[in-house]
Amino acid sequence: MSSTAGQVIKCKAAVAWEAGKPLVIEEVEVAPPQTNEVRVKILFTALCHSDGQTPLFPRIFGHEAGGIVESVGEGVTELKPGDHVLPIFTGECKECRHCKSEESNLCDLLRINTDRGVMLNDGKTRFTKNGQPIYHFLGTSTFSEYTVIHVGCLALINPAAPLDKVCVLSCGISTGLGASLNVAKPKKGQSVAVFGLGAVGLAACEGARIAGASRIIGVDLNPDPKKFGVTEFVNPKDHDKPVQQVIADMTDGGVDRAVECTGSVQAMISAFECVHDGWGVAVLVGVPNKEDAFKTHPLNFLSERTLKGTFFGNFKPRTDIPGVVEKYMNKELEVEKFITHSVPFSEINKSFDLMLQGKSIRCIMAMDA
Repeated sequence: MSSTAGQVIKCKAAVAWEAGKPLVIEEVEVAPPQTNEVRVKILFTALCHSDGQTPLFPRIFGHEAGGIVESVGEGVTELKPGDHVLPIFTGECKECRHCKSEESNLCDLLRINTDRGVMLNDGKTRFTKNGQPIYHFLGTSTFSEYTVIHVGCLALINPAAPLDKVCVLSCGISTGLGASLNVAKPKKGQSVAVFGLGAVGLAACEGARIAGASRIIGVDLNPDPKKFGVTEFVNPKDHDKPVQQVIADMTDGGVDRAVECTGSVQAMISAFECVHDGWGVAVLVGVPNKEDAFKTHPLNFLSERTLKGTFFGNFKPRTDIPGVVEKYMNKELEVEKFITHSVPFSEINKSFDLMLQGKSIRCIMAMDA
């Protein structure tokens, strides 16, 4: 066992004290893990658009990371100190109906909850500063040198995998990759349209490339898209007719598969309406606003188009993510091209600036830099 097992650890963390304000590097206390919990030493963490989206403060954000198990709580048998792990913002308890189903990855116990800021075991936080509670985020809180995570939200990975690279597989990259490989499932030689070329959309393009798609059409308002296997590019602003019609004209009636990664309900409708009748499949990945309504003519369904949704690319975190890491290790999956910047953890606010300015896909922060 670690020499710090069972003790409170003091370490650096980036704390969000108020909404809309820069994060502050603080020394915080991290309590030992309780039943079914694991304390992890985070070595590398990355930034995602989801970080910062919450009404609860003070808080420690972060959910894309790689680290090493420092100590485990009672009941944890699958992990031990020294294991290399990826924290995942959703979980897999392995006991509920969803976890036992081969068709779902929506764990009843550990599915994503952006409002909960405490641990399930006792409804309390494991972070404090001078006795003041600091809340968790997505059950991971990786903007801290040490964090406490439910065992069901940790994927045990190959210790040879470089954590400064595979840490980005904790969220967006796996989501887009899985949306293509697990849900859209394009066949070799088919065409795929991907709406939204951020990190998730580019990962969906990567999935289409791995699947052997012959045409990968990227759809985005950014006039300078990254390639990532994209063979053709469409900017809806460049056309005076709906983008679904543009794509249908390009592809003799529509693409075989479409993946929507923006959260715009209009993009969702366009993605569905641009797939070919008879066999076309559209997959929704982006999260829409609560007030949005998806509207399309019922004939689009009756003419044998299929509409699907996905969460985290239909990957079960503990079962499947180790295999995604192996795809990288076997050179089937290119991860490095998603990592556009790196900054020391002490400069985490610079990472936010790069993201908000649209300059970075993923920015990696080394905790000890």
